[in-house]
Amino acid sequence: MSTGGADRDGRARSHWGWGYADRSPDRSALEAIAPEVRRRLGFGGDRIEEPVPLESIDLAPARLRPPESLAGIISDSPPDRIRHAMGRAYRDVVRGFRGRYERTPDLVAFPRDEDDVRRVLELCSERRLAAIPYGGGTSVVGGIEPRVGHGYRGTVSVDLGGLTGIAAIDEVSGAALIRAGTLGPDLEDGLRPHGLTLRHFPQSFEFSTLGGWIATRAGGHFATLQTHIDDLVDSVRALTPAGPWESRRLPGSGAGPSPDRMLLGSEGILGVITEAWVQVRPRREAREEHRP
Repeated sequence: MSTGGADRDGRARSHWGWGYADRSPDRSALEAIAPEVRRRLGFGGDRIEEPVPLESIDLAPARLRPPESLAGIISDSPPDRIRHAMGRAYRDVVRGFRGRYERTPDLVAFPRDEDDVRRVLELCSERRLAAIPYGGGTSVVGGIEPRVGHGYRGTVSVDLGGLTGIAAIDEVSGAALIRAGTLGPDLEDGLRPHGLTLRHFPQSFEFSTLGGWIATRAGGHFATLQTHIDDLVDSVRALTPAGPWESRRLPGSGAGPSPDRMLLGSEGILGVITEAWVQVRPRREAREEHRP
């Protein structure tokens, strides 16, 4: 299976920069804005560089072949490996722009449900492969890069984009069970018909996922009051090589360490987050603006 770099709406993501490939300015637009950029920054050359095209990137061959047992949900195609190699920190953008992909995953898995995730993790355990959870690919701390040392025979990027949607809503407790691969806009669209909102808006909202927010302890920079995902998570479910792990939906406690908070900020090293119960609230029908 290969996504070809397309999002669920069919639009191709940029292989090196933020967002969609069709949003990038063309050559004439770049030439038009270059003088103003140089004026504002006070430096810059006169030559405008072009990004290395996806098809021209020199990529080391994969050390693994997709097993027949996982045909249909795993890929070794260069475009898939390239698009799952780096996040979107400035250094990642520069390396991607110049086609410098020193490390790429050997395989990319596209599980469609928890059972597929379990099968991928079993493969990784049997063959001593590193499994790297991948949400929206917006990491700025190297969280999705295949830097795993010499103790592994290869790396598998596990793309959670197939585990999406609102699984259940508990109107009594004001909570929703949401699958980990759900992008921010899709999450809000799913809650809107119920008159609800999670009201968590990190800067990466458009291209990041609920599972990614939990794994990185994301902050909602365009929210007030409860601005961190920590404050909104009731429980988390994850799959590990040793089996499933799930915290209980109980009120908060002040009695010592809370094991149910372990996966918050875990960066994917403890398991692959598959879904979570999160607190939701009524969506406001109108907003009052105060202008000077």
